[in-house]
Amino acid sequence: MPSSDPRRTARPPVTNAPSPANETAATTVAGDPNFMTSLARGLAVLQAFARHRGAHTIADLSRHTDLPRAVVRRCLHTLSLLDYVACDGRLFSLRPTVLSLGYAYLASDPLPVMAQSFLERVSAKVDESCSLAVLEGRDIVYVARSATRRIMSVALGTGSRLPAYCTSMGRVLLASLAADDLARCLAGVELVALTERTVVDRPALLRILGKVREDGYCLVDQELEIGLRSIAVPVRDASGTVVAAMNVSAQASRFQARDMERHLLPELRAAAADLSPLLVRQFDR
Repeated sequence: MPSSDPRRTARPPVTNAPSPANETAATTVAGDPNFMTSLARGLAVLQAFARHRGAHTIADLSRHTDLPRAVVRRCLHTLSLLDYVACDGRLFSLRPTVLSLGYAYLASDPLPVMAQSFLERVSAKVDESCSLAVLEGRDIVYVARSATRRIMSVALGTGSRLPAYCTSMGRVLLASLAADDLARCLAGVELVALTERTVVDRPALLRILGKVREDGYCLVDQELEIGLRSIAVPVRDASGTVVAAMNVSAQASRFQARDMERHLLPELRAAAADLSPLLVRQFDR
């Protein structure tokens, strides 16, 4: 149901799975003899559970994934035998075993583990939530977080996704891309006005990204949700490559934009700088 608040045009799409476009694209790669369509379809079914909360019928999942019901039924049968999915009559739901998939990433990538103490340090100093995110397609994905209070209308946690174009961490990460990579990343992205302040003009967004690249930080003022401001800086690995973004988010009633730049930005920059030498580029390991 649309919000009754005239300042908002949409609720920020926070999910724990890839966007529908990414999911659909993953179901087939024409001409690649090594691509396993059956595996991609099974993953698409799993992702649909995360994007659409709760239990679902085969018909629901078929609609969410654009896959035939017979295909969804076979995927669910396999996932059920592997204990990833449970069935209660006509309704299917995820089992706790699914958590092992996300934990495998957290356990294998040193970035979230190494960053956690730095996020907690920032949170303790500024008494606001501090997060770390990476760019995945057109979205950012939260990989670590130190939360002091709930500041959005929806809960955020590790694995949550937000659109990159209207978030402080997303713009920091987009600004770090080469021109060709940025063009590919933004191609086909619909710039939706989530609030009356959201920048949806593409040339204007590109100008903003240029300034973020020049300034080395990004402040987003109530573009994602009215009443929410956030400020972010890039996190570089030991070689200087941007591998993530770190931000502090706060209620607009607690911090004016200039105060965030004056009081929060130095803490973020210090934490990112201290974290950087610890991040040996994964490709060099």
